[in-house]
Amino acid sequence: MKKGHQVTMKEIAKKLGVSVSTVSRALKDSPELHPDTKKRIVEMAKSMNYQYNLLAQSLRISRSKVLGVIVPELTSHFFSSNISGIQDTAYKRGYNIMICQSNESFEQEKANIRTLVSSQVDGLLISLSRETKNYGHLQELYDREIPFIMFDRVTEEIPVSKVTVDDAHGAFLAVHHLLEQGCRKIAYFSGPEDLYISKKRKEGYLDALREFGLSEKDSQIYITDLTPEMNRQITLKMLEEKELPDAIFAMIDPLAVDVMMVLKEKGIKIPEDIALVGFTNNPTAAVVEPSLTTVSQPGYEMGQIATNHLLDQLDEIVSDDPQSFVLLTTLVVRDSSKKTKMISD
Repeated sequence: MKKGHQVTMKEIAKKLGVSVSTVSRALKDSPELHPDTKKRIVEMAKSMNYQYNLLAQSLRISRSKVLGVIVPELTSHFFSSNISGIQDTAYKRGYNIMICQSNESFEQEKANIRTLVSSQVDGLLISLSRETKNYGHLQELYDREIPFIMFDRVTEEIPVSKVTVDDAHGAFLAVHHLLEQGCRKIAYFSGPEDLYISKKRKEGYLDALREFGLSEKDSQIYITDLTPEMNRQITLKMLEEKELPDAIFAMIDPLAVDVMMVLKEKGIKIPEDIALVGFTNNPTAAVVEPSLTTVSQPGYEMGQIATNHLLDQLDEIVSDDPQSFVLLTTLVVRDSSKKTKMISD
């Protein structure tokens, strides 16, 4: 252990194989715990030279009543829905929120965290930027016992509570629908491969192919950084292939709309030549021509659940042990994928 390192309750919990909340209760001499359990924890704390964090305790008692929120972008309909759910829930429980956007930048995300922590927020709700591949800044938060929860864009490397949608099942619904429409050459347009949602939606895409007797060798996967410029580039690259797909599943709606614009520009009919499905159910999905079939995810509810759980942890209503909340998605079928309707007409 490094010289000057301050031992945390998390380290004691890991050594003994118990929860952080159990360690906390033992060090507070809680009557709820068995005396032998308390004794074992107290002895371990002494042997590790644990110093009770009076600053952290004082912050919990004299709270700022403010939560920090970090999202990749504020202009996204989905993240604005998250924020609405967070704000409404926080307000009902006597809290305000401070909102920062990372602009999909890892460095900005780290700067946002520093700003919010220095502002003495009581806890953080974080959705990761697409550039975030290193999680040292989150590990530091965890080691310092600063309460935080991740939502939507998460990593499984940090043991805190997370709120996500069932990305894999949502993608499965989208691709299964295309297969039911008679499509067999379905391309997946994905964001960066190390993004949690990219991986999960790819998983659902491949599961749907297997359901119809296809395999991974039948897949066509195109990777983009999700900027309009690169979305256009990979669509044009796809159109140079000798054999075009008969359908495209795009990881998010803005990507699907960018793909749609290029296909229309090149005279490719949707869904007659290539069917198209997105994921998010942004308001634009209903008004583009043709209207976009997409997977709807409950952004407002995600914000509500994340906020309530963080506040429950702060109020010690629930333990600090990490929990995973996975919300269901629904398929919204519109004109961009209705090949069977077109054939029957």
